[in-house]
Amino acid sequence: MTHPVVHVWRLLKWGRVLARHGALRGIERDPNTPAPVRRLARIARFGARIPAVPTYGDAFQELGPAAIKFGQALATRPDLVGAKAANDLQLLQDNLPAAPFSEVRAAIEQGLERPIEQIFSHIEKEPIGAASIAQVYRAVTTEGRQVAVKVLRPNIEEDFARALDTYQWAAAQVEGMGGDAARLRPRAVIAHFKQWTARELDLRREAASASELRQNLVAESGFYIPEIDWSRTARRVMTLEWIDGIKLTDRQALIDAGHDLPAMAATLVRAFLRQAVVDGFFHADLHQGNLFALPDGRLAAIDFGIMGRIDRQARVWLAEILYGLLTGNYRRVAEIHFEARYVPSHHSVDEFATALRAAGEPIRGLPVKDISIGQMLDSLFTITRDFDMKTQPHLLLLQKTMVMEEGVAHTLDPDINMWETAEPFLREWVRGELGPEAQLADRLVRDMRTLAMIPDLIRRIDYYYPAPGAAPPDPPMADIALVVKPRRYGGYVLTGLVSAALAVGATLLLT
Repeated sequence: MTHPVVHVWRLLKWGRVLARHGALRGIERDPNTPAPVRRLARIARFGARIPAVPTYGDAFQELGPAAIKFGQALATRPDLVGAKAANDLQLLQDNLPAAPFSEVRAAIEQGLERPIEQIFSHIEKEPIGAASIAQVYRAVTTEGRQVAVKVLRPNIEEDFARALDTYQWAAAQVEGMGGDAARLRPRAVIAHFKQWTARELDLRREAASASELRQNLVAESGFYIPEIDWSRTARRVMTLEWIDGIKLTDRQALIDAGHDLPAMAATLVRAFLRQAVVDGFFHADLHQGNLFALPDGRLAAIDFGIMGRIDRQARVWLAEILYGLLTGNYRRVAEIHFEARYVPSHHSVDEFATALRAAGEPIRGLPVKDISIGQMLDSLFTITRDFDMKTQPHLLLLQKTMVMEEGVAHTLDPDINMWETAEPFLREWVRGELGPEAQLADRLVRDMRTLAMIPDLIRRIDYYYPAPGAAPPDPPMADIALVVKPRRYGGYVLTGLVSAALAVGATLLLT
């Protein structure tokens, strides 16, 4: 177990880097920051030159791979770091210097247990991408197929293990201080971050995620997921179909190629809603660098390390919340928050509905370009604080992805109205899933599952409460108070043995 002094030393070193980029200013000025955290931030920045404008992304970039991923996770939590910091962290790029190809070659051969010449007829020695966790190479299989090969960086697991150890310790200390810090549940945030990175550090799980998503999106013809080459995939190596397309980061190239950008934006919104609402399994890193426009106009996604999953009940609530906001039914949205226990029951449903109306009405029906994200987030944070709403960790990835996907859609079509694009899809799904037929079907499934549990329940009752045996029961006996209680001699025996051992030891030392 790592000593607390080591954790504090690491935090001070990291804090020093953050201070040089002005990234601690917001923590110091926030009235909700616990006093010990504010003092630690002041110590970390002592004597440092503080820039006028904080550069959060550059700070996390300098801290290394684990911090880059953590910074990307913090971009989902503007309630923790503030709207400006979250927006800056969303631009965080994890392009790092590539590891030597000799190490990459050794990792491929060790992972796939074959010489590289038996796996690929050709593999480029320069990566097409060198991210914080893995590097990607273009290759040709021995069968002649073009593929992308993703390989974990050397020693990346150890780097993340050290960082996560200190993140968990720091989160526990902050949450133990109570107040607003406890409501934001930093320990749960780190626990979910640990789960995300565990998926990314095992490329077999990433490959499985891509395979599942590809199967789920068969009905979405405008959205494509590349096929996994399972024979060339292991824990540290993943091989998948090569994608020839234009990255959505290059808007001018998309226009020059004749792509219909508004149609692409609508496809992206619809594909995301299908993933999140219909299937409950969604790509949680849909930024422009992970999306390509194919020559036939379809969108293709890559990088399946961060995925989100939501159970059916949460999806029903989510769809109702979104649809209620679309139609202005704030009362129903408020009721769902109470049904889901997102809001403590001692608050008023009507008051919560009024607060939601105050946040929703100024932006409902506006195109994305006319919506002030900062103002909207400020309204939402005020609501969560006023109504004692705890952070819902299972929705963090969804919240992040919704904001990211909205941003990508806006770059494709600045005039897109997210509400109008999403409304037909949500209306159809809500009608199908929440209508009387669907409710009756859900009730039948639940009741049949309950009935199926009855035989096993009876067997367990019989196990813990067996039938009486052949011996007759004892006759009734009177309750009699004990005058002398049984004495415990164990303590005396142990004391005697220790005394004897000490006496023998002293005798041996004196002779």
